[in-house]
Formats: sequence, C-alpha cells, structure tokens
Amino acid sequence: MGSGQESGTDRRKSCDDDQGARCYLSGMLLLIRLLACTAALLAQAIPHSAFAQNRPTRAIKLVVGFTPGGTTDFVARLLAERQSTALGQSVVVENRPGANGAIAAEYVARSEPDGTTLLFTTVGAVAINPALRSSLPYDPSKDFAAVGLAARNSTMLVVRASMPVNSALDLADMARQKSGAMSIGVTGLGAISHLALVLYEEAAGVRFQAVPYRGASQGIIDLLAGRLDGFFADVPTIIAQVKAGKLKALAAASQIRSEIFPDVPTLIEQGFADAVANQWAGILAPALTPPSEIAKLNEALNVALADPAIRSKLQHAGVTPSPSSPAEFASYLESEITRWGKVIREKGIKGE
Repeated sequence: MGSGQESGTDRRKSCDDDQGARCYLSGMLLLIRLLACTAALLAQAIPHSAFAQNRPTRAIKLVVGFTPGGTTDFVARLLAERQSTALGQSVVVENRPGANGAIAAEYVARSEPDGTTLLFTTVGAVAINPALRSSLPYDPSKDFAAVGLAARNSTMLVVRASMPVNSALDLADMARQKSGAMSIGVTGLGAISHLALVLYEEAAGVRFQAVPYRGASQGIIDLLAGRLDGFFADVPTIIAQVKAGKLKALAAASQIRSEIFPDVPTLIEQGFADAVANQWAGILAPALTPPSEIAKLNEALNVALADPAIRSKLQHAGVTPSPSSPAEFASYLESEITRWGKVIREKGIKGE
C-alpha cells in the first residue's frame, strides 16, 4: 500500500511540472510577441518624434505694420488662426505701426531667417515706400523672401448717393466745369488711394484737390457730410456705406471688376487707360530663410485661404482671397516695385 501511494504522488507531480513548463513557455512567447509589437510601434514613431524635435518651438510672429482693428490686421488675424492649425504651431499677430508699414518691414528684415518672424505687408511698405523714401532702411528686393500673396481688394472711387453723377466719366466732366475746385479724399499722400487718384487725373485730363487723411474713417464722415466731393478707398472701408445706399461706387481702380461689386465698371472700362491701383497683402520672410521653411509656410497660408469659412469671412469684409506660390508672389512684387517706382518718379509724387 505505501509504495503504491508514493508512485501516484510522483506521477501527479510530474504532470504538474509538465503543465507548469508549458504555461511558462506560453507566457514567454506571449511576452516576446508583445515586446516585438512595442518595438515596431516605437520604430514607426521615431521619424515623427524626430520631426517634432526639429521644428521651432517658438510661436511664429506675423508682424503687421498697422494698428489693430483695421482691414490688414483683421485679415492677418483671421489667417493666423487657421495657419496655426495647419502648422501645428502657434501663429500670433504682432502690431508694429508707423511709416506706412516701414517700421514693421525693417523689424522683420533684421530678424533671424528661421521662419518664426514674418511680415504681413500691403503694397505700401514694399512697393511704394522704396520710391517715396530715399533713406529706407531695407531693400524689398534683397532683404525678404516671398512666402505668398494672401488677398487683394479693389480701390474704389465713391461719392455721396445724392451726387448727380453715375460714373467716373460724369465726375471728370463735372470737375472740368468747376476748374479743379472739386475735392477727393485719399488715405495719405503716397498711399495707394492717392496713386489711384493721380492715375485717374492723368487719364481724364482733369485735376482735383487731393485731401489726405490718416485713415479712411474721418474721410468717409466728411464725404457723407458734404465736405468732400469724392473719395478713393479700398472695398472693406466703403462696403457698408455703399450697401446701405449712403455712398455710390463709380469705378474700381483694378484690372477686373471687384467680386464684391461686380456691377461697378473699372476705370479702364470707362476709358481711363492704366488707371489701376490694386491694394493687396502678402507674407514675406527675412532673406535667407530656408526654402523648406518657405514651402511649409506657403502651404499653411494656402490651406487657410482655401478654407470655406475663411473665404466667406474675407469676402464678407470685401477682401478677395488670392493664393499663390512663393515664386509667383516674388514676381508680382518685383513688377509692383518697378511700376510704382516709375509712376512716382514721373509724376513727382511726394510722401507725407
């Protein structure tokens, strides 16, 4: 009896040992599989992690040369928010107003070319200022790299709704009868609105009294009050008053009609050759910014401009989204520098 019980015990022990070994081996195999899967996942994550570490951690500054609340500032802030999402990096607007955008332009031109300090500029700072200011502390052709065009808006000739004219031709005829006594407001001497007036006068063969304002708001007030006969201003400035029936748009100083006011003919359509003075905005980076950074920034800008919600808000404000490649914007900028330099020199235009 005693030896039989020992043999049974030994057999049970052997069975338990075999089962334990099999469980141990199964557990080890499972652990190995888990470790292999983890290693594969980590290997896939390495490129993304390395990319994230190589990207700048500082916020991107989009420098605007005008005070908060204006059209340029509005467009910059609207695009910055969407660009932040596209880049996965914060984009903040920084206002550095003064000298028709020259203060902001100089600041960006002297910044590190690492893609984190950008200029959101209008035509004035980089295409008009060079011909108006002999001591400009930056060279738009050499000190910047083009990122992309962002938006355009037409410069419009408007009068009070009660004015007995319905076209730029009518207004020119009235000016001839009054021998230059009629006044037209502009947003500063040397501003794009002033250049629009100069081109209109040249093409029409008449002269108006140019009345400069530091901004459009007071000029619109004076126009509505009868202290001015007309005003050249961009669409966002006059859109509300025109739609309310208080002002009448006579002409657009652009190559094609404004998308916002498609029924208003251009000055060219009315026979005033070369009377084109487009307002536009775009993004520039400091010269020597790496092409890879420029490409990344351009892609983010164009993603923002393609967003239906962004496009709707821009168009509602009177601004036309105008995406481009860096090369296209660089070429357009050079053509604008050349054109406005020639006009300003030939007409003897002086800035404020």
